[in-house]
Amino acid sequence: MTAARGIPRLVVAAAASSVGKTTVTAGLIAALRRQGFIVQPFKCGPDYVDPSYHERASGRPCRNLDAWMLNDAQLLDGFSRACAGADIAVIEGMMGLFDGCDWEQERGSTAQLAKLLQAPVLLVVDISGAARSAAVAVLGCQAFGPGVGFGAVVLNFAGSAGHAAGCASAITKATGLPVLGWLPRDAQLQIPERHLGLVPSAEQHDAEALIAEIAEAVLERFDMPALVAVARSAPDCAALGAHDPSGEAQPSSRSGDHRARRPILAVARDEAFCFYYPENLELLREAGCDVEFFKPIHGERPKSGTAAVYLGGGYPELHGPRLASNTALWQVLEELHARDAPIYAECGGFMALMQELIDGTGRRWPMAALIPGAARMSDKLAALGYRYATALRPNLLADTGETLRGHEFRYSTWECEAPVSTAAAWAMQGTDGAAAAVSAGYSSGNLLASYLHIHFGQRPDIASRFVNRLRAGESRTDRDP
Repeated sequence: MTAARGIPRLVVAAAASSVGKTTVTAGLIAALRRQGFIVQPFKCGPDYVDPSYHERASGRPCRNLDAWMLNDAQLLDGFSRACAGADIAVIEGMMGLFDGCDWEQERGSTAQLAKLLQAPVLLVVDISGAARSAAVAVLGCQAFGPGVGFGAVVLNFAGSAGHAAGCASAITKATGLPVLGWLPRDAQLQIPERHLGLVPSAEQHDAEALIAEIAEAVLERFDMPALVAVARSAPDCAALGAHDPSGEAQPSSRSGDHRARRPILAVARDEAFCFYYPENLELLREAGCDVEFFKPIHGERPKSGTAAVYLGGGYPELHGPRLASNTALWQVLEELHARDAPIYAECGGFMALMQELIDGTGRRWPMAALIPGAARMSDKLAALGYRYATALRPNLLADTGETLRGHEFRYSTWECEAPVSTAAAWAMQGTDGAAAAVSAGYSSGNLLASYLHIHFGQRPDIASRFVNRLRAGESRTDRDP
């Protein structure tokens, strides 16, 4: 095993979105894996879709490195624990290289992450509409980002080998950076998109074939030994010390001891509920619960003995009929809520707990009805960005007045005629503080639901608080006649 502090690492970035970072990253990961490397993938920022491709390409969970929701120490610890057993780490950036949580600073950006990890940057350049001018984008990134270690460049959307060679020559002459590969302008090498970004890999019947095809193109046109050498140029860093799991909570072997029983957390995971931070589930396990998955749109429901339910984000609006038909799930959720068992829902999960889901065609589908009102889909973006969320009352994750950091990305709105201000979960505000805080989400007993995606790694007591609520709920159930 390579110690995390010295693991070869590479950040795949670009000057802007939609230049093919995910395609290059997934192809590079798959190509490295074919060459015998154990690759640990990462994604910068709050993204769930791109990581689904990197997970398939690597065969390992793709972790999010979010430098706004996590402080430096938390982020480095997450990086270290994820790299255990890996030979090389490949990190896909988000948006443009210098795009962070606001217009004024680099916090939360790919550039800030690259500096923190002391990782060389592999810059992806879209040359579809350029010749010699392709060098301008690279030169601009170098000038704008002092302190960022640029390692090499790869080109995307080349019209021909000659086009790629000409742009590469101009870039190297102007910047001194080597150009170590290119991909052609080929629609078959592109990952399809829809609202919320790319189509998740689980929904693509040919995802494996697509990744394999991209990997073939990378192996054919990239200088793989040179790229590995760039990754190996990353220095040892004391801050990236190997993660020590010895202090983590471990499952008890005393199965006969009631106090040592690990409560069961049922997690919805299918095409409708597929947005989760892997670290959230790991931290909940470490805090003392067992995680069991179920597939709501395939008619499944939590098993008997479940202590709590976690409904993540995703695309419930695309599966209205199948969700609506799973009345057994709604009944289980109603029973759990009646005994105040923890139910946690983020974004798509929040929508599923409402009375109705109104899809993009205007059709109405009955949901769990634990929360009044309806989720209505729109063809326009309803919210996007980081949020400060201050608890308005004690809830599953925080006490009154405590502030957590989260992220919203949605095309739906919550419509509710009945006043629910007394049940609002959060006072929510954007990062710039320009607008007044607004009430958001829903909290009732141990039910907590909102459009927020929250990384539990930002505070050590979030997962333990959640699991303590699970145990308390089980104790109450055990005392019931």
